[in-house]
Amino acid sequence: MTGASSSIDRTRPSIARVYDYLLGGKDNYAVDREIGDVFKRDLPGSVAIAFANRAALTRAVREIVTTTGVRQFIDLGSGLPTADNVHQVAQRHARDTRVVYVDTDPQVLVHGRALLEENDRTRVVPVDVRDPEGVRRHPDTQELIDFDRPVAVMLSAILHHVNDEEDPAGIVRHWRDHVPSGIYFFVSHFRSGNNPETAEAEKVLQGTFGRGRWRSDEEIAALLDGLEILEPGIVPASVWRSEAAGSTRKGDAEDELTVWERLIAAGLARKP
Repeated sequence: MTGASSSIDRTRPSIARVYDYLLGGKDNYAVDREIGDVFKRDLPGSVAIAFANRAALTRAVREIVTTTGVRQFIDLGSGLPTADNVHQVAQRHARDTRVVYVDTDPQVLVHGRALLEENDRTRVVPVDVRDPEGVRRHPDTQELIDFDRPVAVMLSAILHHVNDEEDPAGIVRHWRDHVPSGIYFFVSHFRSGNNPETAEAEKVLQGTFGRGRWRSDEEIAALLDGLEILEPGIVPASVWRSEAAGSTRKGDAEDELTVWERLIAAGLARKP
């Protein structure tokens, strides 16, 4: 979402690098830490959003591989590698799983090349997620993904960086219309809380990157129009299928969450 570029600009903050900083990573620069520190200092507890999202993504990959037989993933807006990347989680359970990562951040692409060196079942496609046809037709995608077989499209913490006028629903619709039945879609998304925390976090992102849109559960579900949203529906990421990870939190325990944990939702859908 930063725009295609072949070099890393250390003077401008990157969404991927700020996210990396919030997760405790080291692939970030002073300009990214400055933005991250706004969240840490002025919005205490907001770091929980990043961790809740990452944990939900890990659970989703594991469940898709172990319960559906899917062995192909397209991770849109993948961001910088961290612990338990999609291919690592998936291949832990099924070594033949193939993963295409999609991102345009130059630093993500540098790390992507390192992934390719260590794993011949991954590819990194440098195409903007707002160009789904470009992603689908990219030679690396075509080489690795067989669209006549089941595939999982991962939309983890990316659609909330697509503004309304950029048609985020159209991105999902394009994938829905160009893949066969049985395809899975995982989405996690900033969740509107109609509270000061939501308003301030949205203000920081819009002021820095010109994007960052909090949406209600109903708006998030609408992005998945035409798909079957599976249980437990669109719920806070911290409780989305948390029982699968041995957590004591269940899908109906939203009242036990902090205000920050309620600000990121997750859901899994399937094309009938």
